[in-house]
Amino acid sequence: MLFTELLAQHDVIRFGDFTLKSGRQSPYFINAGQLRSGSAIAGLGRAYAACILDNNLPCDFIFGPSYKGVPLAVATAIALAERGRDLGFAFDRKEVKDHGEGGRFVGTQPESGMRAVVVDDVITSGASIRYSVGLLREASVEVTGVVIAVDREERGSGARTTLSELEESLKIPVLPIVTVTEMVEHLHESGSLSAEMKARIEDYVREHGAKAE
Repeated sequence: MLFTELLAQHDVIRFGDFTLKSGRQSPYFINAGQLRSGSAIAGLGRAYAACILDNNLPCDFIFGPSYKGVPLAVATAIALAERGRDLGFAFDRKEVKDHGEGGRFVGTQPESGMRAVVVDDVITSGASIRYSVGLLREASVEVTGVVIAVDREERGSGARTTLSELEESLKIPVLPIVTVTEMVEHLHESGSLSAEMKARIEDYVREHGAKAE
């Protein structure tokens, strides 16, 4: 998996002991902000673009939630243009600008009837994605899907994963480029991840994943 290799090469996925925003103690952490070079972010953009095209998501512009989603949206739009789909991109301001051109959005200005795909790095609680979709729908934009880099496969408020709960409540596909299970299997098989750490992550997914009791 070239995408998993990209994440590992740039330390996007790290192994150890981490406290997540949810308060859970995790043996791994994912930070797309580690993709800090032109070639790294270009590779990420190509992976997002491929996911959008492979799943035939109708789209007029790519939306990335501030702040981490901004480079994701830009890189994805560039990669799509390289494949013959020249689309716009946009992101939101944390605070509405009351001078100059003003407004909530930067980049492509949403208009009624437009279609957008939201790009984000990882799903934990899903709050960022819910906010982004709500913001676009308030602007009368149809959100046709969400693409994320990694699905941590953790359950949400019920027995299912946060991803499946999001799909049901938002009524749109939420598509991960890779799941944590796929990523761990690949890294272990390639010799980049020890059997001990693989087992720790599998235990974590069993405890906090959709199949947990």
